[in-house]
Amino acid sequence: MSDVHDLVRERYGRIAEEGGTGPGCCAPQSACCGDAAEKSRRMGYAEAELAAAPEGANLGLGCGNPQAIAALRAGEVVVDLGSGAGFDAFLAARQVGPEGRVIGIDMTPEMLDKARANARKAGAANVSFLLGRIEDLPLPEGLADVVISNCVINLSPDKPRVFAEAFRVLKPGGRVAISDVVRIGAMPAAMTADPDGLCACISGAASPAEIEAWLAATGFAEAAVSLKPASREMIAGWAPGSGAEDFVVSAFIAARKPAA
Repeated sequence: MSDVHDLVRERYGRIAEEGGTGPGCCAPQSACCGDAAEKSRRMGYAEAELAAAPEGANLGLGCGNPQAIAALRAGEVVVDLGSGAGFDAFLAARQVGPEGRVIGIDMTPEMLDKARANARKAGAANVSFLLGRIEDLPLPEGLADVVISNCVINLSPDKPRVFAEAFRVLKPGGRVAISDVVRIGAMPAAMTADPDGLCACISGAASPAEIEAWLAATGFAEAAVSLKPASREMIAGWAPGSGAEDFVVSAFIAARKPAA
């Protein structure tokens, strides 16, 4: 498990240092290469959202817009799993307002440095970023109203533990709103063993049935995985020529912690 964490940390550390461009991308021609704003538009972010984030927060990573299903409200506490340079965390902070709070969790020191610098530039007093793994959140139980994440859980070697940690830190009645990639077909062995495929958010994807089963086993209710077939065009650019779009698609993952 630590080998996977080390691999992901090293790749995303390079992305942070290089601003999301150049040879530090996850795979030879992965999704982080190119214009971040244009890729974010394809993921479902509105122009107003792109304009609102601090400069340097949007690295063009992710596979969708978790804000679209989070239904965030003023005063809520939000935890962002794998917060990177802070793009989704800053957008969430706008939704919850000064009376709310957003906590980003990331295991990559270079990403944390970038996110904290962005927070200082933006004067975002209701956002903070902590070092930690999403399988072992450095947070007390029952803290959050909402847990969000954008194309990060697929990178984890222990996804059931991630969902269990999300359940632990949520208040009763709290919810998860996740954008991630899911597996829709059996991958070739060469693809599942490819470290570039893992870091490009392809080979580590779980099936919708697995995700729904993990959520239910953890105690979540109303679990739903909603596929986005149109995302295959975007995914085709993550590892050109690999056929990855035949095996994974982007999806929204939603569930709620029972109130009682």
